[in-house]
Amino acid sequence: MKSISIRTLIILLVFYTSTLSALNLNSTTKQQNDVVSLLAFKSKADPGNKLAFSSNDTFTVCKWPGLQCRNDGKVIRLVLESLTLAGVFACNTLTRMDQLRILSLRNNSLTGPIPDLAELVNLKALYLDHNHFTGEIPSSISSLHRLRTLDVSYNKLSGAIPVELTNLDRLSYLRLDSNRFNGSIPPFNQSSLEVFNLSVNSLTGSVPVTHTLARFGPNSFSINPRLCGEIIRTKCSTKKPVIINNSTKQQSASAEEYTHSKQINHKIIGLITGISAGLFVVVTFVLCVIISFKSSNKKMRKEDVTTREMMELAEAADAAAEVMRINEANELEKKVKMLHRGVAASKGGNLVFCDGESLVYTVAELMRASAELLGVGTMGTTYKALVDNRVVVCVKRLDISRMMGMTNDAFDRHMTVLGGVHHQNVVVLRAFFNTEDDMLLIFDYQPNGSLFSLIHGSKSMMAKPLHWTSCLKIAEDVAQGLSHLHETCNLVHGNLKSSNVLLGSDFEARVSDYCLSALFHHLPDANTTAYKPPESEQHHEPTMSSDVYAFGVVLLELLTGKCASEHPDSITGDVVEWVKSSRENGGGGIVVEEKRLEMMAEVAVACRVRSPEQRPTMWQVIKMLQEIKEVAVTEDCGLEA
Repeated sequence: MKSISIRTLIILLVFYTSTLSALNLNSTTKQQNDVVSLLAFKSKADPGNKLAFSSNDTFTVCKWPGLQCRNDGKVIRLVLESLTLAGVFACNTLTRMDQLRILSLRNNSLTGPIPDLAELVNLKALYLDHNHFTGEIPSSISSLHRLRTLDVSYNKLSGAIPVELTNLDRLSYLRLDSNRFNGSIPPFNQSSLEVFNLSVNSLTGSVPVTHTLARFGPNSFSINPRLCGEIIRTKCSTKKPVIINNSTKQQSASAEEYTHSKQINHKIIGLITGISAGLFVVVTFVLCVIISFKSSNKKMRKEDVTTREMMELAEAADAAAEVMRINEANELEKKVKMLHRGVAASKGGNLVFCDGESLVYTVAELMRASAELLGVGTMGTTYKALVDNRVVVCVKRLDISRMMGMTNDAFDRHMTVLGGVHHQNVVVLRAFFNTEDDMLLIFDYQPNGSLFSLIHGSKSMMAKPLHWTSCLKIAEDVAQGLSHLHETCNLVHGNLKSSNVLLGSDFEARVSDYCLSALFHHLPDANTTAYKPPESEQHHEPTMSSDVYAFGVVLLELLTGKCASEHPDSITGDVVEWVKSSRENGGGGIVVEEKRLEMMAEVAVACRVRSPEQRPTMWQVIKMLQEIKEVAVTEDCGLEA
């Protein structure tokens, strides 16, 4: 074997070193492109400086919050959710990150149009929902042939739905609901589609009869007044559409935000449910009349749920609905009559609309509203009302006999403050009615009932704990709502419990009955005691820390399926084993899930410590839950290198 000369060896070493340097330089250059993109995005989208991205720390870019990188430093996953980003998604920022697989900007306040996304050739999942995007869906999305998930719901997008979306043959999840899209529906026929929703838009014409669309049924197309066809069971008319005159438009001005259309057909009987705050503003209250108890009040099973766990939520909600139907017809009719007579007899009261909202209907229409009893609590009686066959709301009639003495002006000021609270995880107060004899609060109606009913079901059914991912989603929703009350509004809920958490059309959780306990004398309530922290025995005044304690109780209730009154008095390090044992008969205690259960149980323990000073803030709780979700999303997405 011939020996290699020193000169040859030196040449080879120089060649190897230069090649390696070139490869490293190329990798660094690729990463720098992503860094530039991220910093450019932050400069336009983050005026509040919520993102911890810094030009002084580019060497650790893969450790920036919300990022995941490949071995070569290229970003493949970017999740920036619920950060109150209030700028714009500018062109030529994130759109240059050509190795990006997952992009989620959901639950922020981004405005302006969605930019051209053609360069994101490897994108598999795009979540832009729950923002304030306007304009049309960019046609460039149709060129993203690896795309499996597209969610732009709960925005202000308009124009026609691009027919090119039908060419995305890998698409399995498509949500365009709660926008302002118009025109006809393209003939979607991808066999891969599993989740599909176009509801709450201004779409027109006949729904195309394809094998794919026929699988989803009417719920995926609801609250599109001018749609028709076999799939939604509405016969298409040959007559010209009815145009509402100016006077009718003036009465219905506020309803425009619910349907995103200025022409509302009064024949529509729809449930406009409580969707993100500010998107659907419905104002009303109930003067109740006799209802026909025989009319079926079925819970619409959501066909657009995203996972197997959310299907479980729908099943549980159906069971919970049975609890509401056990009221005898004569008792219900009697209570509705009493409310109707009582409010009708009130003199000098005005319906006050919160936060500058406009009148949706006249007083005469309110008097004709049909109503249904939902429940009776220590603070009053709650009703569901359908006004003029157009809008559905929830009305709480406060029990004046139990309230602390307060002037009408003080009550009005308190309600005005609550009416300014707007968040997608808080049930929005739309209006209030105040006389000497009656005090009524009007909220958005939540169609899937309370969290208590979802967890515990009917008395005839054994409680079955929800899947851990459903627990995580609901817990984060509740935490977001409480954090908004604490951090943004400087308000204390004061009465958080599972029955005061309501579920919207997509099972999004919203806290309700916030800040009402301050209006009432201290009333012993066995259903509330278990949610109270130890310090409440000496100090009845609720605090943000006591809200955190109550959240911990609700979280354990979610994890175990057991009522708060059944929880151990003192939660110690054994809580994880207690949670596991509570889920043995149906909680899905597989080995891979135990770590998630343990992490969530630890969050509950942190919230329930005896010392108020040692409890986390709700903002810190959100961060804990999001860390759990980060791991779960990564596993579920099945990212490819």
